Amino acid sequence: MNNSPTDISNQNNVNTLPDLKTLQCFLAVAEFGNVTRAAESLYMTQPALSLRLKQLAERYQLTLFRRTARGLDLTDDGLALVVRTRQVISSLNELDRTAVQLHKQVRGGLRIGTVIDPEFIRLGAFLHALVEAAPLLEKELRQGMSGNVRDWVLRNEVDAGFFLGHLNQPGEDTSAQDIHQKPLADFAYWVVAPPGWEARMADKDWDGLARLPWVGTASASVHGRLLQQVYRERASMPRFVAKVDQESSMLAMVRSGVGLSLCRDSVALQEKHRHGLVVNERVSIDCTLSFICLTSRQQEGPIACALDVLDRLWVSPGANSAADLTPQRSGSERG
Repeated sequence: MNNSPTDISNQNNVNTLPDLKTLQCFLAVAEFGNVTRAAESLYMTQPALSLRLKQLAERYQLTLFRRTARGLDLTDDGLALVVRTRQVISSLNELDRTAVQLHKQVRGGLRIGTVIDPEFIRLGAFLHALVEAAPLLEKELRQGMSGNVRDWVLRNEVDAGFFLGHLNQPGEDTSAQDIHQKPLADFAYWVVAPPGWEARMADKDWDGLARLPWVGTASASVHGRLLQQVYRERASMPRFVAKVDQESSMLAMVRSGVGLSLCRDSVALQEKHRHGLVVNERVSIDCTLSFICLTSRQQEGPIACALDVLDRLWVSPGANSAADLTPQRSGSERG
């Protein structure tokens, strides 16, 4: 006597579900129409495969195959189960792939030191790419001057960060072995002066510029550190008449006639065209935007992921140079 659908359902709730091997046996016989060939494809004995087919048919109380002169053909019930079985195996394969990807996902946290100019360092694009590459990684930003970022990295207050300038300059105690520096872009800093100062700026070298009034910045800023490097071995020092902590305030003072300042080449060009600032034609200071971390930590998952993202983000032609923004200037004196 056949069991009712309710009886079959109750029985199946007690028994375990068919295992993956049984489902593979069913699909193999459906494909080959022959138990022997199906068993060979699965590296099984014929009796072992036949037993699994029998158990599957008994479990669902369905006839899955009919014998013909060609071998075994699927019944209508068998054909319906084949469709579902393929879906189940596809889902199991997807489950495996998801589990593998989860093992590869970078987890934990990444504390990133940033500087005040997010557009220049492509911060938005960097974070977007980092979220796509490591969605389970928690990102925390800490903003400051680039000298602050270097100190935070050394003290493990951030894991990595953006830095402007060159490490291991005279007078600094940072060891090259302590910090890994990944260069991202090369550019230059120029000296800018208020509108109408063409005559006062004409033909001035670093010593001549030192006698003019300057707008200074904090020692941790890239402007402050670069000027210290230029004048450290010179007899003269700049005459600071005011000090600010942000580039926007510094440029506002230059526009209003307070004094000179350093300015990134691309920004200097904009200020020259928009506000009439005067650019010194003789001097400039080479600089580099880089991403830094402790050398001992550069292989850690979150930091290595960030470095890999930066490789892709700054790989486009011209991305590693600001030369296209720099006018042709001959005979300039590099700091």
